[in-house]
Amino acid sequence: MYRECLIIELKSNHLRAESERHVLLEYKGQRVNGTLKLDLLVEECVVVELKAVERIHPIHLAQVITYLKLTGYPAGLVMNFNEAALRAGLRRVNHPDRYVKKNPL
Repeated sequence: MYRECLIIELKSNHLRAESERHVLLEYKGQRVNGTLKLDLLVEECVVVELKAVERIHPIHLAQVITYLKLTGYPAGLVMNFNEAALRAGLRRVNHPDRYVKKNPL
């Protein structure tokens, strides 16, 4: 139910959203057996992982980081619908190889 409502909301805001996107996997340029299923892919660049859990744990963030590494997409979002306010259940995740933090001098 959450997924369908979110897709309706995204599309009403003129955003392209694809549910349960299957992605073929490659390792070192070689196709490997199996596919990865993303909960949502928004605008062909943001991987959205949907949860309904007590709280977002590091393993949920690690899951999205793995998806970003395997797909090459630049950003991800973990959305936990088990919050009184949706904003409290949002965590952005950046591709670790695309966004490098600068060390302050």
